[in-house]
Amino acid sequence: MNSEALKILVKYWGHSSFRPLQEEIIDSVLGQNDTLALLPTGGGKSITFQVPALMKDGICIVVSPLIALMKDQVHNLKQKGISAGAIYSGMHFDEIESVYNNCIHDKFKFLYVSPERLETEAFRYLIGQLNVNLLAIDEAHCISQWGYDFRPPYLKIAEVRSLIPNAPILALTATATPNVTGDIMDKLRFKKPNLLKASFLRKNLSYSILKENDKTTILLKTLKNTNGSSIVYVRSRKKCREISEILNQNNIKSTYYHAGLNARERVKRQELWTNNQTRVMVSTNAFGMGIDKADVGLVVHYDLPDSIESYFQETGRAGRNDKAAQGLVLYNNLDINNSIKRLKDSFPEISQIKKIYNALGNYFQIPEGSGKDIGFDFNLTDFCSNYNLKIIETYNAIKILEREGFIYFIESSGQYSQIMIHLKKSDLYRFQVENSDSDRLLKEILRSYSGVFTEYVNINENLIAKRTEMSKEAVVKKLNYLDNLKVLKYIPVKLSPQIVFTSERLGIKNIQLEQDNYKNIKIAAEKRLQSLLNFLSNSMQCRSQQLLAYFGEPKSMRCGICDVCNRKSELTVNDIEFSRINNFLEKELKFDSLHLYELIARTGKFNEDDVISTLQWLIDNNKIIRSKDESLKWNEQLDIGF
Repeated sequence: MNSEALKILVKYWGHSSFRPLQEEIIDSVLGQNDTLALLPTGGGKSITFQVPALMKDGICIVVSPLIALMKDQVHNLKQKGISAGAIYSGMHFDEIESVYNNCIHDKFKFLYVSPERLETEAFRYLIGQLNVNLLAIDEAHCISQWGYDFRPPYLKIAEVRSLIPNAPILALTATATPNVTGDIMDKLRFKKPNLLKASFLRKNLSYSILKENDKTTILLKTLKNTNGSSIVYVRSRKKCREISEILNQNNIKSTYYHAGLNARERVKRQELWTNNQTRVMVSTNAFGMGIDKADVGLVVHYDLPDSIESYFQETGRAGRNDKAAQGLVLYNNLDINNSIKRLKDSFPEISQIKKIYNALGNYFQIPEGSGKDIGFDFNLTDFCSNYNLKIIETYNAIKILEREGFIYFIESSGQYSQIMIHLKKSDLYRFQVENSDSDRLLKEILRSYSGVFTEYVNINENLIAKRTEMSKEAVVKKLNYLDNLKVLKYIPVKLSPQIVFTSERLGIKNIQLEQDNYKNIKIAAEKRLQSLLNFLSNSMQCRSQQLLAYFGEPKSMRCGICDVCNRKSELTVNDIEFSRINNFLEKELKFDSLHLYELIARTGKFNEDDVISTLQWLIDNNKIIRSKDESLKWNEQLDIGF
């Protein structure tokens, strides 16, 4: 055990020991090895780069595709007394300059950046001036075309390596198939393959799939029979509100969460749930980042996720305290059809994507060659109405443009305004003496917010107004006045969704979307959906075994607690005999319909009672269909049909 690493863990995180595999990953990084770490959700990925970075001189660069996650981790590090900053599209120019200066003057131990930032000349110049001790790549599956969230800007990461030749890479992901892990190491130019992988086995988590038309009744029944915190995942913001209202009407205390709520409301609702003041959180997949609540006993997918990766990650938020927990999927034929339609809608024609990019430039009145890193208030409905565009198609085109690195779409509004004082302390004191009308406000800012001379800090205008006995409007007016005098820089909170152009606006002929890449991404998405549908319909094999095989662990034991295992435990036939009879029945009934007497006549080598018991189980679990004339037919798995 590395005693220095353990001291840092105790000092900053208060843990007396590492979780499984964390120490091996840290040792690999400290040994200057390029490392790919595969840790399931809740495995403590961030500690594996934060601890070794704190043990070494220099700064750790962390690449992350999620602005919210960057903000969250920077905030958490600062609360622990660890200096950190972040740079991403949409920040004010002065904010970026402040972060750059703090990096150059060794004020930061961690710098979080979006992948698009790696391409800029300013960042490449900066990174060449820094003593970088580690390059950490969060959500590393984004670098692979076969991953479930491929982002082309991630492919630029390898180019940065030549600027920091002595810094090892630590790539991190929670969900990746064997093909994806190999692709990640290849794309990041690992000096040699080095995969450290924790098992995806969750012994305490029971997976259940239920095909049911009346999903709401089953949801209510399940929640009433389950104690403790729960999460219910749905696809739309409207359904979040509707399901939450139904639960509350049935005396199940719930709230809902989606990206359309303002940041303060989201924080408030998450805290109510985290502190057990609200039992059930109904949410879109926007809920999940940074959640480390140990006592979640149930995760329900009321609507289908996009892939097994998403399903595993979201369900994995249950049972982190190692107590028995359940993941339940409720679905019906309409859900299958909606999933197939949603996949098709997710890939508009390339020509239409280019048209929508061009329309965005016109909507914001951005001349070609300008607009980089500027945030524009965005109303999707108004935009579509102005240009006669379909909302779903447009939304998906915008998400593709974001994934490809042309824009950022910040769907949720901000939480705080920011300020930074530009004057030196002596000059500010002189200004306060000469401008008594601003003195009380400035004193309150200095009393309430530390670090305001060196970096941008979040402020709360309502709180400042209360403490200075001013109205909020007067505080905002005075801050703008001081901004104009260049005493400080005041960046008011953005309250509406934002579109940020990550580079200067391009002419429509210069928008490069590779046809082959686009086609491959679509094929990969189709395969992931087909794998999910196969998982839903495969009621023959233990759910845990199916998931583990998907993630490269094909020789696992039955879990004994999933819906399949529970039903199989009712059988008198042992596993080996069941498997032999099942294979025989599938072979006989896959291409021909047979009556029971015809089938029994062909089963001479098996015990007749075992055959009938197995047959009944397969009929009950919808693997064999019994028609009106009593003939039997094997039921094929669900198929997308592309």
